[in-house]
Amino acid sequence: MTVQLTIPRPDDWHLHLRDGAMLQAVLPETARDFARAIIMPNLVPPVVKGADAAAYRDRILAALPEGMTFEPLMTLYLTEDTDPEDLAAAHASGLVKAVKLYPAGATTNSASGVRDFDKVRPVLDKMAEIGLPLCTHGEVTDHDIDIFDREAVFIDRVLDPIRRSTPGLRVVMEHITTKNAVDYVASQDKDLGATITTHHLIINRNHILVGGIKPHYYCLPVAKREEHRLALRAAATSGDRRYFLGTDSAPHTDPNKLSECGCAGCFTAPNTMPLLAHVFEEENALDKLAGFASENGPAFYRLPVNSESLTLEKQATPVAFPQKIETQDGPVTVFDPGFDVFWKVA
Repeated sequence: MTVQLTIPRPDDWHLHLRDGAMLQAVLPETARDFARAIIMPNLVPPVVKGADAAAYRDRILAALPEGMTFEPLMTLYLTEDTDPEDLAAAHASGLVKAVKLYPAGATTNSASGVRDFDKVRPVLDKMAEIGLPLCTHGEVTDHDIDIFDREAVFIDRVLDPIRRSTPGLRVVMEHITTKNAVDYVASQDKDLGATITTHHLIINRNHILVGGIKPHYYCLPVAKREEHRLALRAAATSGDRRYFLGTDSAPHTDPNKLSECGCAGCFTAPNTMPLLAHVFEEENALDKLAGFASENGPAFYRLPVNSESLTLEKQATPVAFPQKIETQDGPVTVFDPGFDVFWKVA
């Protein structure tokens, strides 16, 4: 017997579209299900000024297949040289919806990120003044800090001091991976949201390492212990409006994933919504999926919920998702959860 669930058309509040041939190939995989997405600015060179964001938005819209509707929500890449007035003008025009903080060296194409946080305080003050959210990649990059502890240390050393010194700054803790992050969100009563990815609800660090290294499960922040995954699932399915979907879908070609220094990222855009239906059903929380995927993000970003809808359908036999998509740069492997999924987008 077929089971259906209809929700407002969802949005993705953390998405990598890349550029050029990769953009052409991966954009339809998001636009098929999602109405809008916060677009990550870590291109080479990065999207640092309003003019850069406008040009990138034009390239995205030019790559959108005919008949598809999709709104890219642009971000700027925070550097120690960011001009507060350029940022404010880009926000006032409606073009830029957030600014992304990458600690220098934390993840893919983050070399231009912030090393000295004192140098960006004028920018953060301006953002608090105009209500422009700061999206954070929440990891420290100190070599003496274990990679599995870098999110927790970032909260204590960087995030909490920034928020205390900049009252009114609206912050999104992106792709949280730890119970520490969930506990921090729970301790705060305003100006804070958190995105959770599809893959961090499904895998823990054993999935990456046990029985041989699984490069397509390697991401940053890296998946943590099972206790952290369970905390994320509890948060995502709780109905708490501070949590919303940000897939961090991050396409890399197979040669780049499988090299001796493989790239970090899971490509989840093609099957995120069926996987989320599976997870939320396991947690007896299908009634909370609309909030997580369709309503809480717009509420934080002060945007309307989409008027269109998306219907998920559960069938009796497993759904066959594509294993790869082909791009002019090479094949990109789609995230495989490692179990049968019976949900699909109708």
